[in-house]
Amino acid sequence: MNKDSENILARIEQLRLEHRDLDDVIDRLSADAAPDLVQLQRLKKRKLVLKDLIAKLASGNIPDIIA
Repeated sequence: MNKDSENILARIEQLRLEHRDLDDVIDRLSADAAPDLVQLQRLKKRKLVLKDLIAKLASGNIPDIIA
């Protein structure tokens, strides 16, 4: 595995960690009696951006398999 692939995999793991952390924050805010809906919406949008970025990085890091 080359250095670029290692960097991409490390970045993907970092993004996944941030995605999980956002999940926890969203769950806690949602459980609140009067959640800040604007903040929740921003967090959910950030979570979607992270998900898309993770997918983009992961798909670019998959080696072509010649059958």
